[in-house]
Amino acid sequence: MSFSSTTTSSSMSFACFLVVLIVFSNDRLVHASGCYTSIISFGDSLADTGNLKGLATIADELYPCLLPPYGESFANQPTGRCSNGRLIIDFLAESLGLPLIPSFVHKGPDNIAAFEQGVNYAVAGATALSASFLEAKWTEKSVNNASLQTQLSWFQKSLPSICGNTSACRDYIGRSLFLIGEIGGNDYNYPLLVGKPIEEAESYVPLVIDTIFSTINEVIDMGAQTLVVPGNFPIGCSSSYLTTRAFLNEERDPSTGCLIQLNEFAEYHNQMLQSRLNEIRELHPNVIIMYGDYFNAAMQFYRSPPEFGFTNGVLKACCGGGGPYNYNTEARCGYEPATACDEPDTYANWDGVHLTEAAYKVIFKGLFEGTFTKPEFRSVCHASESQVNIGSSSAM
Repeated sequence: MSFSSTTTSSSMSFACFLVVLIVFSNDRLVHASGCYTSIISFGDSLADTGNLKGLATIADELYPCLLPPYGESFANQPTGRCSNGRLIIDFLAESLGLPLIPSFVHKGPDNIAAFEQGVNYAVAGATALSASFLEAKWTEKSVNNASLQTQLSWFQKSLPSICGNTSACRDYIGRSLFLIGEIGGNDYNYPLLVGKPIEEAESYVPLVIDTIFSTINEVIDMGAQTLVVPGNFPIGCSSSYLTTRAFLNEERDPSTGCLIQLNEFAEYHNQMLQSRLNEIRELHPNVIIMYGDYFNAAMQFYRSPPEFGFTNGVLKACCGGGGPYNYNTEARCGYEPATACDEPDTYANWDGVHLTEAAYKVIFKGLFEGTFTKPEFRSVCHASESQVNIGSSSAM
């Protein structure tokens, strides 16, 4: 009799605890099947699923990603993705039970209903800093006018059409997972790909980080509750840099073949980004901000290619126009005489700049199913899912 009374009392206490936990967690954890009801993405070619395609009037020489053999392993035709197949954002959407996230420009205002489960504002070639700033630095360059602030402006202007009034939009934003980047890589490409000293690119880093910091604060003010902010890739392992900076005779890591100083530069960007993310966490303690460690998620296969099925290596591009790394600025993938390999899944690098679908899948798994987000995405997501399940049980 005493045992039964104790059990009943304990059960009631536990039930009360669950109710309190649900109420307490309601404004912090996003309630949705698969954790989130939508994904909002900003960035560059690492996440673009069709915006450049929508912006381009003709597939001229600036946009090889819009030509075959891009997309050959996914839709058997170019989709606007700068790869042979799917990107990290595609694997993420699939894992959350969401449709592939439509691109804002390519989809168009007539299909605004498709954005209820997410919108992708990322554009291939996009920079963190404004086009006007970079063109002033690089007068011979034409910079993509789709900077991070431009993408944020698109998001702000499109919201009323997606979710209606202010209250509904704040709810929509709060239930969404935000991907802020990767962004900044193209800002650094301008000096680095033409052989300028790394110190010149380093001078851009505080400006790039400030822009990311500002964007994060703006979306949080709009109601964002959960964000993933990726760092930079190990660019010293990129076929494009290994080719274009070969004349500089920069030191290489004997274990990977990657350029040591460029990878140290990428880590410098990443360390500064993480430091600023800590500042934002202090300003917004009720918002979940995850750092996406793209660098180390990718370094897995640069250190051990065969372990991940990359039997044809990780430094040589699958699609290209020749040379030690199959990267040739005069014969880029998509244009003659460049050709694509027969087994892209055995390569990590697709076109000298971007990775293969197989490589992006490894990075996705490391980030969203593994330990390469801080805090770990799987822990945050599972906590969110458990709240959904508890809420459903309570309702019954």
